[in-house]
Amino acid sequence: MFHTPLQDAFRTQAGSEPRPVRASDYRGAEMAGSFADPQQEFSVLLTGCGLYDLGFRAWISLTGGDRTRWLNGMVTNNIRDLAVGHGVYSFLLNPQGRILGDMFVHNLGEVLMVETDRSQAEKIVATFDHYIIMDDVEVADINEKQTSLGLGGPKSRAILNAAGIEVPELQPLQRITPQCNCDCGCVNCTVVRGEDGPQESYEIWLAPQDVYKTWRALLAAGATPVGSEALEMQRVAAGIPLYGVDIRERDLPQETEQMRALNFNKGCYVGQEIVERIRSRGNVHRKFTGFLAEGVAAIAAGAKIVSGEKEVGEITSVAALRTSSGERMVALGYIRREVGVPGREVMIATTKATVVQLPLESVAPAENSLLHHA
Repeated sequence: MFHTPLQDAFRTQAGSEPRPVRASDYRGAEMAGSFADPQQEFSVLLTGCGLYDLGFRAWISLTGGDRTRWLNGMVTNNIRDLAVGHGVYSFLLNPQGRILGDMFVHNLGEVLMVETDRSQAEKIVATFDHYIIMDDVEVADINEKQTSLGLGGPKSRAILNAAGIEVPELQPLQRITPQCNCDCGCVNCTVVRGEDGPQESYEIWLAPQDVYKTWRALLAAGATPVGSEALEMQRVAAGIPLYGVDIRERDLPQETEQMRALNFNKGCYVGQEIVERIRSRGNVHRKFTGFLAEGVAAIAAGAKIVSGEKEVGEITSVAALRTSSGERMVALGYIRREVGVPGREVMIATTKATVVQLPLESVAPAENSLLHHA
């Protein structure tokens, strides 16, 4: 198992800042599972600024004169018209339209940077290599040169600025090389705003040898350390599917409800015929959605969803969230489209649950939020 550069630093560096109380295998890497109570860390992501390790991310650079044309013919979103300094979310499909992986593609000018999870990187690189024939495209794994930190929550940009990393208002998936007046020792870094979602978030790309001192500088500026357990709660509450868990190779793009990954005006790409056929002939029969159950229900990934004594779907992810009325179980999964209407009651194994719209409004930072903020 790959250890993130920050996780290695925790083992070797002496410091007074919070240390992980346990490690976790997450998305292809070993990293901090939590620093305190994961529920409190999750609350920080909704109300303050959580700082977390993104060392589970992997980067693949594409260079060469044909890189834009070639990648535009490989993935489901529009790379041809992607502006320099911006990114886009996309799927990689097989010729039958099934999903081989997901990624963010960033246009750095002379380089297209593919960002994905370490658990997917090897398969994506192998697929890329398979399709490069006479094209002027070079694929390079640059993970030894780069790692990443993340900040999430409504106070994230204020914390960056307080740390001396001057970040203006950015569009989702826009990147900058910030002007810095920080305590990080003149670290060269790139800041990327996350996608639009329930909360504002940022990634800081930097060299592995700089990650620990940057981590300490952001903690000193007021960020709260957050581990992978809270990140997983946030992911489930936001309804973001994880490849290898909620998105499998047998799934079709429209079943995942991730229309942000698809562009229907870009022309041909691998698997495009199937995606277009689904769009032109009608919707798929099932969809990805959320479920809310009362109490600490015995729900697990793989559990079957039943409506009217008929099996209509399955659960793929589960998280227990602490709320003002006690713990609630939030689940993600696939359900037949005609049944998956928000407000519809179903049974998950032996537990009653309600179909809910994603992302969950009940965990948004508002006065009527279900969450009890610690």
